Formats: sequence, structure tokens, C-alpha cells
Amino acid sequence: MGSLLDRIQGPQDLKTLSLDELAGLAADIRERMIETVARTGGHLAANLGVVELTLALHRVFDSPRDQIVWDTGHQCYPHKLLTGRQEAFGRLRQRNGPSGFPRRAESEHDCFDTGHAGTAVAVALGLAKARDLSAREEAVVAVVGDGAMTGGMALEAVNLAGHLKSDLIVVLNDNEMSIARNVGGLAAYLSRLRADPHYLKAKEDFEFAVRLLPKGETLLSSVERLKGALKQLLVPGMLFEELGFTYLGPVDGHNLGQLLETLTRARKISGPVLVHVITCKGKGYAPAEKDACRFHRTVPFDIESGEPAAVSSGLSYTAIFGQTLVRLAEKEPRIVGITAAMRPGTGMDAFAAKFPERFFDVGIAEQTAVALAAGMAARDFRPVVAIYSTFLQRAYDQILHDVCLPNLPVVFAIDRAGLVGEDGSTHHGAFDLSYLRHAPNLTVLAPRDLSELAGMMVTALRRPGPVALRYPRGEGRNPPEGEIRAVPVGQAEVLREGAHFTLLAVGSMVEPSLAAAGLLARRGLEVRVVDARSVKPLDEAAILECAEQTGGIVTVEENARAGGFGSAVLEALSAVRLRSPQAAGRESTPTAVLGLPDRFVEHGRREELLQEVGLDPEGIAEAGLAFARRFGLAHRERLGLRVELGDEARH
Repeated sequence: MGSLLDRIQGPQDLKTLSLDELAGLAADIRERMIETVARTGGHLAANLGVVELTLALHRVFDSPRDQIVWDTGHQCYPHKLLTGRQEAFGRLRQRNGPSGFPRRAESEHDCFDTGHAGTAVAVALGLAKARDLSAREEAVVAVVGDGAMTGGMALEAVNLAGHLKSDLIVVLNDNEMSIARNVGGLAAYLSRLRADPHYLKAKEDFEFAVRLLPKGETLLSSVERLKGALKQLLVPGMLFEELGFTYLGPVDGHNLGQLLETLTRARKISGPVLVHVITCKGKGYAPAEKDACRFHRTVPFDIESGEPAAVSSGLSYTAIFGQTLVRLAEKEPRIVGITAAMRPGTGMDAFAAKFPERFFDVGIAEQTAVALAAGMAARDFRPVVAIYSTFLQRAYDQILHDVCLPNLPVVFAIDRAGLVGEDGSTHHGAFDLSYLRHAPNLTVLAPRDLSELAGMMVTALRRPGPVALRYPRGEGRNPPEGEIRAVPVGQAEVLREGAHFTLLAVGSMVEPSLAAAGLLARRGLEVRVVDARSVKPLDEAAILECAEQTGGIVTVEENARAGGFGSAVLEALSAVRLRSPQAAGRESTPTAVLGLPDRFVEHGRREELLQEVGLDPEGIAEAGLAFARRFGLAHRERLGLRVELGDEARH
């Protein structure tokens, strides 16, 4: 006999189930998620914590008519299992399988694509206002984690929602237990009282009657002041009340009866409502309950022990960054570390443990992280801001206005640059070279291996202005040994000689380009391979030397082609031709730009995705062969720009 979950084709199937059946269904969902994530990897702890909440939401509301927006979206696995994706769920986060995040293209029940924290309240408010303007009546719900509420965007949206007073339900999924222990009983009683429609009607009638009395407004004002003072002492959630929300909770997020009752009442209340739900990350799976941080996003693991199925045999860029930062901070007390709720993910654990007074986790607030760093740099400290590439996008203005404009010595350690794999389009670090390269005063470096990363950190911390280091997710080669040597800025390195054309690569694409050169050698093409190392400033002398001595240049980067490293090389070649009378009449150097395509790349293993976009060794070699054939580089005279370089071109 199959599980109860096997009989659920959609949310409507939940409407007739008893509480006991819903509890059994919750157990089935947890079992299915654990089995699947143990094979595929993924976000487990948060999903285990929202099973009952998801069941209650789909029981009370009518998706897809009613709109449920999942903030960040990494807790949507139970939602996917309840909305017709059971058969596909076994391919979760695999190429051509379901995304680990909500996707409108995947299901009508996913009303909005989410992947970054803090956006759901604003998006849900937009959906609610669109409903109001269209004279429709569907409910709109935003499910937001307590971590996301640390972000400015979430709080800004809460402030606006209270002002606009549209019907909107915000479910605060709080997996910290301190609130429930301290005031749970009293708060639950008061929330039931205040959510009761009879109470709300009585409150309105009382206020109307008092206003009819002599000096009624004065009396009512006194009553309100007394009531407000008592609430400040006794009622959690007064902040939300003051912002215009009706606050309900805290509610036990694993008690289906309480959840169903509270959400049903919330739906009947006019205006914005905040339902405070207390959940336990990792609920129902002992290893995840014990170590929710590790199981927030996990690699495949053994279900019985909870241990990873495969142990990494190498060192990651993240690990070397963390180790090097500690090593350098031991000698330089001005170094401080800053991150945005990503201490383990960015490798900051060891630094935070050794230098707690010099470590700052600002929560999910990247703008604050960068502005905080700017303030400290203005007082002669050396802040290192470690943030994933995809999340640093949210601090663009602070990078430009607060750091680059005053030319402050802030180091940006940009982890997960390039394709990150199974987390997919919302998390790929595909754009950082494009949104950083044009910032005045900013130096942009990209290491090809672990030793180069360590050396670039030394370089960055010695520079008088801001520096960005971008490096990929995963393991790297050539870990540093002995003394760490600084890497010179603006100096490329020739790694392989060749005359037919040049593969000019940067960062994670240097090793694949070397491998591609080996493949091309078998086809009779001798290709020069150059590690650019510095995206800004460019080594224009090396670029022009390649143009002069080889038949053409193919740039290779793990970044969007638009505005990235290849664009910088084309700009440099164009600028030299405009500056130099000797080059004016000469033929242009054949140049091609390899990088990420002008679309959002979906999820899958990183190796699969690099192959898909042509940035694996075979893809680079094929592109190089096509380039050589198009321009006849294997058979023609060498082309180049034979120009005299002035100081301007040499930097």
C-alpha cells in the first residue's frame, strides 16, 4: 500500500483530510525529502521545519488562485510535493529536473520566482495591490524567515504594507525558540483574543460608543494610551502593531490544529496581518535538528549517520580564503572581517572564532555590510567583506558610492563567482565582472588557483584603494606553501607559448584553457595561453604583444560576455588603434569573446553546465578551432598591431 503522499495530486486533496491524516502526510513528506536530498543534495533543514506550515497554508488557502510567495524559496520542497511534482521530485536540482526554488515556468502554484532573501513582502504587496486595482478577491500570503527579516528590504516592505493597509498576510517563520519559551503562553492567549472576530467587532462598537459621550475623544485617547502601555509590557509583536499590522502569535509551527485555526482567522481580518510561527529547523531528522547549519544546504549524505556520502579530497577556494585571512590577520590588527549571514559559507568561521571582536555578521543586509566596511576603512582599518557574487549585486550602490567614490581600502572577497551548479539561475555569480569593472578606483583580480588567491589577498590588503577578488565555488589546485607572495597588479602571465592565436583567460577559465590548448595541439594548432590575473587594470602591454606575435585573441571568462573581461580587452584594443597613428591603417586583430551566454543558465552539476555553455576544455577547443578556421590563422601570416606603447597604454 502506497503512502498517503502518493494519493495527493494537488492542494485540493488536503481539504477533506483529518488532523490525524495530515499528521501522517507530514511524516510521509519528511521521509520523501530526506530520501531525495540524501541523493541529490539540497536545502534540507529549513524544508523539514516548514512541513506542517505548508500543509496548513494549502489547507486554508486555495492555490493557485490564492498567491503564496516563499521568501528566498529554499523552503519550498513540501510545497512542490503538494502541487503535482512528486514524480519529478526525485530529480530535484538535477539538470532538466525541478529547481530547488520556486519557478513560475515550472508550476502555476509557484506565483513568483524567488532565490534571494528579503523580497517576498514587497512582491506580495505588489500582488495584493494589483488584486485591489483589478477588483479581485484572492488572498496573498508571504512566507518569510526570521533571517530574511534582518534585511532592510523586508523591513521597508513591512513599513509600506502597514501604510497602504491592503489585505495581506505575512507569515513570519521563526526557527529561533527563545520567543516561544519567554512569552509563548501569554502571547498565544492574547493573539487568540485579538484575532477573534467577535473581539474585533466589540472593539469597534466600544470606540463608537465612547466617541458619543461628552469628552469621548479624550476618554478614548486615555484608554488607548493605557492599553498601549500594557501591550508594550505584555504583547510581543508590538513593533508590527505600531507599523499597522495585526499581530497573531507566536504559534507552534508543528501544531496543525493551532496553525489551521490561526491562518483561518488571519484570512478573515482586514488589512495587513503578521502571523508569527515558531518552527524547528531540521524537524523530524535527528542529525539535522542537531546541526541545522550543516543541513541548511547539504551535499548528498548517508541517511542513517547523517555524514556526507563522499569526503572531499581537496581544498576549496573558500577554505584557503579563510585560512589566509586568519594568517594575515595575526600580523595585521587592522584587518576586520565582515559578512552578511554567511559566516560558514564564506569561510569566515576560523576568523570569527579567533578574532571575535574583529568579526561582524550584519545579517542578510549586504548594503549594510559594505557601508559598515566603508566607515571602518575611513578610520584606517582594513575591512575584508566576504559575500557570494550573486548576493553582492544587492550592494551595488554602496560599492560605487560609499567605497569607490572616496577610494577606500575595502577588500571584497567574492565567493561563488561563475556557475555554482545545482542552486541554479538565482545563485550563479554570472555578472560580477560586468557590474564591478566600470567602477572607478576599483582593482579587480581573479586567481587561477589557490596559491594565486592567497597571493592576491596579500596584494589586496596592501593596496591604497578598493580591491575585488572573485573566485569560484569548489576545489582548487596548487595550495599555498611557505611564505605567501603578493601577486603584481596589472601583469599577466604567459603559461604556454604558441603562435597561431592566444587564449587569454581569467580566473577559473585558465585551467580549462590550458587543457583546451593541449587538445588543439593535437589538431596542429599551437596556442599561447595567458593568465590575465588582473581584469582591472588590464595588462595592455601583454595583450598587444599577443596581438602582434600571434594570429588573434580569444578571451575566456566565467562571466556574462556583456561588459565583462572580453569587453575590456576589446575596448583596450580599440583604444590603442584610436590613439596610435601607426595602427590606423593596419588590419584589426581577430578577436573572439567566450563567456556565459545572454540568458539565465539553469541548474545542474557545474561540470554539466560548463559543458552546456561551451566553457569546458572541449568547448573552448572547439570554439578556438572554429576561430582559427574562420580567420585562416593556421595558414596566414601573423597579424598584429605594431605600435609604440606609451605610459598610458602600459598603466
